[in-house]
Amino acid sequence: MFLALVPAWNEERRVGETVRQLLLHTDCVVVIDDGSKDHTVERATDAGAIVLSHKLNRGQGAALETGHAYAREINADLILHFDADGQFSVDDIAPAKKFFEARHADILFGSRYLLPTDTVPWQKRQFVHPIAKLIDRLFGAVQLSDVHNGFRLFNRQALNLIHITQDRMAHATEIPALVKHHNLHYVEFPVQVRYDEYGQNARAGFTILKDLFLAPFIK
Repeated sequence: MFLALVPAWNEERRVGETVRQLLLHTDCVVVIDDGSKDHTVERATDAGAIVLSHKLNRGQGAALETGHAYAREINADLILHFDADGQFSVDDIAPAKKFFEARHADILFGSRYLLPTDTVPWQKRQFVHPIAKLIDRLFGAVQLSDVHNGFRLFNRQALNLIHITQDRMAHATEIPALVKHHNLHYVEFPVQVRYDEYGQNARAGFTILKDLFLAPFIK
């Protein structure tokens, strides 16, 4: 089974259309509602998704791990991480899956920097991305052309080995670090990213560092 995992927090405006589009490319869509206060659950359910809910807002990493646990329980063969806000394009799913399977990879990371041309905002390219790359290097992650891109494919082996413990955005560093730790075969693939008011800024990098440094002391 090919399962799409969609973390969502207060995404009532976009989640329904995202689910409908994903159902054209996957076998099942699981929306993990991370304590939304709006109509995210209703919109996702009406669109045909299975919805798992957190009572409190825990963060994207926690939402993805809730999705992972469900995917392990039903023995999913392949999972896709996909944002609820329409930032990614479903047109990238089929070619990414074909590339992934042809190379017998365990995990695929999307990359906006592998496109012939990209529209990455200047501040992200010059500030956010270099900070994120430095963080990944400090914590022993595999080196990617586009760190903290939320478009990912996992096969069953990767799903069973990668258990996310970082509840918030530091999971984006934890995942490639676990890929290196478990010596998983990974590939990158060019994906489109639409920019709007959402996304991380430079301040988010310091929050990620804090979460990663504190992790050994709060487990």
